[in-house]
Amino acid sequence: MSAEPTPRAGSAEVVSGFLSVISIAASFLAIFWHPMRVSPFAILLALIAVGMAPRAARLPVLAVVVGAICFIVGMTVAVTTNNPLY
Repeated sequence: MSAEPTPRAGSAEVVSGFLSVISIAASFLAIFWHPMRVSPFAILLALIAVGMAPRAARLPVLAVVVGAICFIVGMTVAVTTNNPLY
């Protein structure tokens, strides 16, 4: 019986995952604190993560979607409560 080795993640895939997690955290931060300052940074990190990730990776795509939704929600909250956008 020979056990097949599990494929190991490459360094680009690991960095892509870290960038995705940082992007998601920054996106949620943008809902409550200056959405025009934080959201572009978070979405840029997510797009870089998508470029680095393998084709079947879901986390970087999720980071882009979360970034877009949090941008819309953050702008809505900021405008509704008369808080500064940037």
